[in-house]
Amino acid sequence: MVSSIIRTSGIAEGSASEVEGLGKGIESSFALNLIPLPANPLFGTDGIRGRVGELLSAPLALQVGFWTGIVLRNHATQVGPVILGQDSRNSSDMLAMALSAGLTAAGLEVWYLGLCPTPGVAYLTSISEAIGGVMISASHNPPEDNGIKIFNADGGKLPQILQAEIEAGMRGKISPITRVSNCGRHYSRLELVGDYSSALKKPLNSSLNLQGMKIVLDLAWGAAVGLAPSVFTEMGAEVICLHNEPDGDRINVNCGSTYLDILAATVQEHNADIGFAFDGDADRVLGVDNTGRQVNGDYILYLWGRHLQQKQQLPNNLIVSTVMANLGFEKAWQQQGGNLIRTAVGDQYVQAEMLRTGAMLGGEQSGHILCRHYAVTGDGLLTALHIAALVKEAGVSLAELVDQSFQTYPQLLRNVRVIDRDRRLGWQDCQPLQQAIALAEAAMGDSGRILVRASGTEPVIRVMVEAANAELTNYWTNELVSQVQQHIAV
Repeated sequence: MVSSIIRTSGIAEGSASEVEGLGKGIESSFALNLIPLPANPLFGTDGIRGRVGELLSAPLALQVGFWTGIVLRNHATQVGPVILGQDSRNSSDMLAMALSAGLTAAGLEVWYLGLCPTPGVAYLTSISEAIGGVMISASHNPPEDNGIKIFNADGGKLPQILQAEIEAGMRGKISPITRVSNCGRHYSRLELVGDYSSALKKPLNSSLNLQGMKIVLDLAWGAAVGLAPSVFTEMGAEVICLHNEPDGDRINVNCGSTYLDILAATVQEHNADIGFAFDGDADRVLGVDNTGRQVNGDYILYLWGRHLQQKQQLPNNLIVSTVMANLGFEKAWQQQGGNLIRTAVGDQYVQAEMLRTGAMLGGEQSGHILCRHYAVTGDGLLTALHIAALVKEAGVSLAELVDQSFQTYPQLLRNVRVIDRDRRLGWQDCQPLQQAIALAEAAMGDSGRILVRASGTEPVIRVMVEAANAELTNYWTNELVSQVQQHIAV
């Protein structure tokens, strides 16, 4: 049983004995024995992410689990389980078990999926009685990093206001509204991943299959290694797999969605129809056409958007993307009668704008693609299946579809490492950089774009320049990167 004590401004509204007993409850060992935390906010654009052993540790995960449990319970209409999944990183087992300990200490039931793509956690959370979900992964980051992503009961990213509540509890700024007088339970529910697999295939089973297609999958030694090959095979495709074992030492290393060279070479070597590369938790995907040419998220959005547009399944012909979307994509989509809305970088911003506008398709150039006809969050496997089916239905190669779509403006993205967080986040105060940006924008006019931003997931400033020709792109990229190096990364 759970007894509740409602707190207002730190004062319990209950009997004197209840108030005296607060320090003796389970919550005291977590909420009061605080661990050292960095001064900057824990939650970034995609949950909590950092180097294991520095920011991320078992004690931190324990606190995150406990306070996540408290916050989810406080905002739930009725208590239910929390679904927990992980990728293949060496640290993921440790963090998952620590999180489960914290969640059960908050009196909640944990359904543990084991190795599972991030969108699988989101989907299973959305269709069950779960009050939230947690995924242990650092997505496309290197093996030494890890992260904690939290979902609400609908399968969407946990709102920032609730993230702030979790962090406030961890910093000792609030006390639990609910006093936990019993512990929850941890259950292994690996079979639920099969329900996610069925959901991926269901929208396509009745219309067409992938028979006759040869598809190469780069699984990045990550979360999709056990699921993706079987899903594509069951849909009728001949599948060739790369990096298809769970390997915490090599996840994302020279493979997956951040490194397409091996995938491109394999597609050409085997004369395959298409190749797909996933990141470590399979919430993003990039493609390679039958000639070995890379197909990024802009092309995926254009091709899928046109497909939905022709079927009259794209309200207002609207696609939501980010400030990174290529000008060539935007102009070509507008010529098709389409509308494009740009958001800040981050799939959570894309998703929020889609919900605000009623858009059904959105995503990022980096391969986070969300189609609300079929999913509640970005899903690499689902996107790959639908793009493969789209190619099969078109009856022409992916290369031909890309050729018929648009030409990208030359675009360069350079990352400049800036360890000092204050200097990194305060880049807009650097006058020499601002002057260089203004000069570049004046020189390029309507034929180019500049985007400078501090990364929300890595200690870098990203400099992106897009122009009508490669010479201008190279010149202004080098100029702006030089300004960042001279005046910020010191």
